[in-house]
Amino acid sequence: MDDLHLLPKVRDALSYLYVEHARIDRHEKSIAIHDPQGHTPVPAASLCVLMLGPGTSVTHAAIQALADNNCLVVWCGEENVRFYASGTGGTRSAAPLLHQARLASHFARRMQVVRRMYAMRFGETPAPGDTVELWRGREGVRMREAYARLSKETGVPWQGRRYDRGDWGSADPVNRALSCANSCLYGLCHAAILATGYSPGIGFIHTGKQLSFVYDIADLYKVEVTLPVAFRIGAEDPPNLERAVRLACRDRFRESKLLSRIVPDIQKALAVTPEESAAWLEEFAPNSDPALPTDLWSPESEAGATEGAEEAAEVSAVPAAVPAAVPDSSAPPAAGPPNIAPNIAPNIAPNIAPNIAPNIAPERPDVGPFGPDPGCEEPPPPSPRFRRG
Repeated sequence: MDDLHLLPKVRDALSYLYVEHARIDRHEKSIAIHDPQGHTPVPAASLCVLMLGPGTSVTHAAIQALADNNCLVVWCGEENVRFYASGTGGTRSAAPLLHQARLASHFARRMQVVRRMYAMRFGETPAPGDTVELWRGREGVRMREAYARLSKETGVPWQGRRYDRGDWGSADPVNRALSCANSCLYGLCHAAILATGYSPGIGFIHTGKQLSFVYDIADLYKVEVTLPVAFRIGAEDPPNLERAVRLACRDRFRESKLLSRIVPDIQKALAVTPEESAAWLEEFAPNSDPALPTDLWSPESEAGATEGAEEAAEVSAVPAAVPAAVPDSSAPPAAGPPNIAPNIAPNIAPNIAPNIAPNIAPERPDVGPFGPDPGCEEPPPPSPRFRRG
């Protein structure tokens, strides 16, 4: 699709569709699902995420139709409880990704994003003196209170978030329902992140995994969306619990208008204005050749960043190295100065260390304030039953 303005918007799409044990082919300008019961046309232009489970095959033409309609394809495990691979989003501009990377790589800016994300969770702005550890502690309290409240409302006993990845069936119904519901939410947030040009791996509260930013965004909605669904289905304990959770999540996503909220919430967390978002789209005009390379980088292109301009000026001020003259092999060696290194070396560290040490920025811990969030859990292994969603 050459005209990016014609791409379906995430907020206008359906949430997702899960398919297993079927063949997917192109049907007119969309796709169709073929199984022993026949074939079912699917409007790809109205679909946000297509989740492909075990036993699914898809043709090249179908993938092209899905890509033209900006539909994310996710290869996942049975009942959507594992994530294996995914396609790419529909944007060609790297500006959102560069903006996200600048925020994540600058300590003060990253802290600002973390504060905004916690403010969106709590509904109030953290106090200036609050530490990240304090916010994480409050988040843990918020999640425990939500579990206790829903357990009381539904009558489901709650013993904590417990499940064995090696024995999925041994977990109680509510824990299985929570994992399945969160997997659906992760897929939806993943699609929105890729569709808007951001990276799912550059997180701010979560870090270290390729879905860190997905966990950051999904945690904004768990208490409101997935936890009530999981406890309600867990209380009913239907025979095919995972399928019931997927269908309930689909309805809950629609009722809460989640698709229309995810992209604005991402932009709010990253302090992106609507004008900036529109400018990023206009970078690649509809009538431009999508195969042409982009412009080359120059220091002037970062004129809006004060720190970048200052660093560029410092680099430009460094004098170029003068090439050393080639010695004449026929001339006798010149007498050099006496070896004074043994007399100087012992005195270097004591003289300059007091001046250097105070200026060294403290090392930012890898986990420290940006460690895993209490609300994040690993996807469980597949169950032994195969059913179509």
